[in-house]
Amino acid sequence: MITKSNLIKISPVLWEISKNFRSDMRVPARIFATEQMLDEILKDRSLEQLVNVATLPGIQGWALAMPDAHEGYGFPIGGVAAVKYPDGVISPGGIGYDINCGVRLLKSNLDYSQIKDRLEDLAKKIYKIIPSGVGQGGKIKISKPDLDNVLENGVNWAIKQGYADQNDLNRIESDGCMPGADSDKVSQDAKDRGLDQLGTLGSGNHFAEIDFVDEIYDEQTAQAFGLRKNQIVVLIHTGSRGLGHQVATDYIRKMMAVMGGYGITLPDRELACVPFSSPEGKDYFSAMSAAANFAWTNRQLITWQMRNVWEHEFGESEKLTLLYDLAHNIAKIETHELNGKKQPLLVHRKGATRAFGPNHPELPAEFRLTGQPVLIPGSMGTSSYVLAGCEAEMALSFGSSCHGAGRKMSRSAAKKIMQGKTVREKLFSQGIHVQAGSMSDLAEEAPFAYKDVDQVIEVVHAAGIAKKVARLKPCVVIK
Repeated sequence: MITKSNLIKISPVLWEISKNFRSDMRVPARIFATEQMLDEILKDRSLEQLVNVATLPGIQGWALAMPDAHEGYGFPIGGVAAVKYPDGVISPGGIGYDINCGVRLLKSNLDYSQIKDRLEDLAKKIYKIIPSGVGQGGKIKISKPDLDNVLENGVNWAIKQGYADQNDLNRIESDGCMPGADSDKVSQDAKDRGLDQLGTLGSGNHFAEIDFVDEIYDEQTAQAFGLRKNQIVVLIHTGSRGLGHQVATDYIRKMMAVMGGYGITLPDRELACVPFSSPEGKDYFSAMSAAANFAWTNRQLITWQMRNVWEHEFGESEKLTLLYDLAHNIAKIETHELNGKKQPLLVHRKGATRAFGPNHPELPAEFRLTGQPVLIPGSMGTSSYVLAGCEAEMALSFGSSCHGAGRKMSRSAAKKIMQGKTVREKLFSQGIHVQAGSMSDLAEEAPFAYKDVDQVIEVVHAAGIAKKVARLKPCVVIK
């Protein structure tokens, strides 16, 4: 059992579990948190899982946990691990079941005062057009050949179909398409689950929100991002739906069956992995990349639907423009500096997001001076944040940041405390209009089930991983 006495304080917001803590650790384990936050993190198995991650073959530097860390499958949610490329392993548990669950932010030209009297009506109209809920299919129908095209070409397919334009593509991580994606490596079961789910939110913590900019912390960067106080913006948070879940299920099963043959032994079978260069490793990476492309396209089609509502309600001159879209659950081949040397690494991010700083070659020109936008949603009744990646501390976290507030309470525990109807009433009393298909889901996602997002953001800011740019407040939530 890990206690606070096992943690070495590196800074007020960074702690380390020594490589000597356990004989099978290949690297130390590090957690970004205040001392006060550690008390909450130590209540579950997240740090024990982080130590297990530190045993992965080929892992480099540290196994990392962000301040929103909580227990997950194999890896803690909020976990980051970089392994040797191509000689290390790839682990689906380090990416998660909802491959490329992610978030995007759309900017409007409107201020809060211009829509505050229309929020309830707007919430109902958005809810009607954007499907949500477990297994819920969408109104956008595609053929099986189209699905294969989506899996291999991502948002490029959406551009050809009129659901996106080139300006959108340039503001999506990896330009909305992972290279090497192969639809043939995605099972028919996965394809069947995803065929009718493009343009849908799903359930759990997925949402579409209308927010307003409540606070500006960095005026210069905010101007570069096109953000101003009281401006209306839209957040969309969802992923690869049933397709991504099935991809993870398929390959975890395959890896569990073969990893012993590669001489891999692990303290937790949920960390199932294979060498990246193995046939199974290559196949999974191609399938994961295809699921990531599906997720980016899913968010793009939700954006198209949201834009249709917006233009119908506010006129064709009122456009929603994309600030940025980034992934939370993904593995990517990136170049990072380690021990004074730049080298290619396979970076697993699970419930963590990329946070590249200024001058990074993978960023589009408009973000070269500012660093990439880092979008951190809170819970339904609390703030969300826009940050900017920092160059100085890229090596500290492999260019990674937290992805949200992070749960502090299980879904079942949350439902025992408050009914969904009461949650909605409390949010309405705060001026937040909620439309949800399930009162049970609403209870599971109650704000009290999450950590204090303000504290999480302060850790990231203080660590120099990403700097605060703007704070957002919700006024419409679609679940």
